Amino acid sequence: MAGSIPASATGDGAAAPELGKAIASVSPWREAWRRFKRHRLAYYSLWVLGLMVLAVLLGPLVYKVGINDIDFQARLAGPSPKHPLGTDDLGRDILARMLYGGRISLAVGLAAMLIAIVVGVIIGAIAGMARGWIDAALMWVTDLFLSLPQLPLLLLLIFLFREPLKQMFGIEVGVFLLIVLVIGGFRWMPVARLVRAQFFSLREKEFVEAARALGASTSRQVVRHILPNSLGPVIVAATIDVAAAIIAESTLSFLGFGFPPDIPTWGRILYDARDYMDLATHWVVFPGLAIFLTVLTISFIGDGLRDALDPRRVL
Repeated sequence: MAGSIPASATGDGAAAPELGKAIASVSPWREAWRRFKRHRLAYYSLWVLGLMVLAVLLGPLVYKVGINDIDFQARLAGPSPKHPLGTDDLGRDILARMLYGGRISLAVGLAAMLIAIVVGVIIGAIAGMARGWIDAALMWVTDLFLSLPQLPLLLLLIFLFREPLKQMFGIEVGVFLLIVLVIGGFRWMPVARLVRAQFFSLREKEFVEAARALGASTSRQVVRHILPNSLGPVIVAATIDVAAAIIAESTLSFLGFGFPPDIPTWGRILYDARDYMDLATHWVVFPGLAIFLTVLTISFIGDGLRDALDPRRVL
């Protein structure tokens, strides 16, 4: 038509492809990262946690003091240039023991979290997809585990299986495996319930019904469509489990059921310092502060992930 204006003259023809490219370039994960950065406490907590992880990984390579080196002339000494965080009752350097123990405490938290997430996702996915008597049976088992008193059972299991595992794998690996398996074995229930609820909701969505109508198998529906859209709450639950596992390991070590004295963890250091709180306050403050900061930063990161992965929330 004579009165029509070409698209190229208005610039719309050139702008439309550029707009499409811009929209396509914004992936869900990039948008989630943008939302996460706007949560200031979570963003700075991520940096603090990263620095702590680097410290425990690289610190022993820089601060080359043995974790069991004894200096009787500096027993219960406070922070000094020679011992930046002071010493314990045998003159062992607390900074060296905390750097070494931080590796174990964080490794316990991460490994226990992985066990809890894997078991919880599998049980929750099966219950959410199967329904019927399978769902009822799995949820009965979940409720049974939730009703059990966790701390007495943790102590009992560690008491029963500690020596056999120590003989099979050695003292450090055996105790590590036992604590990780026991803590992870009692942390999967909330994850299973969360995943089950997500599957109940997502399996009725249009995109899943479309995949089902096109002949997608149940496993393909789960792997390609339902499970990826359930990862947001699972990731948030994972951060909570890491913090809970670190606290559980610290509790077990504080009660004397964790690692032996020559293998320091933050909880074990607190346990060794229980009789010297008045004489050597630094011995209690520094490992307690490390546990507090780690759990606090992970909690803030979990809050940030919850907000960032929630599409209904605008930050």
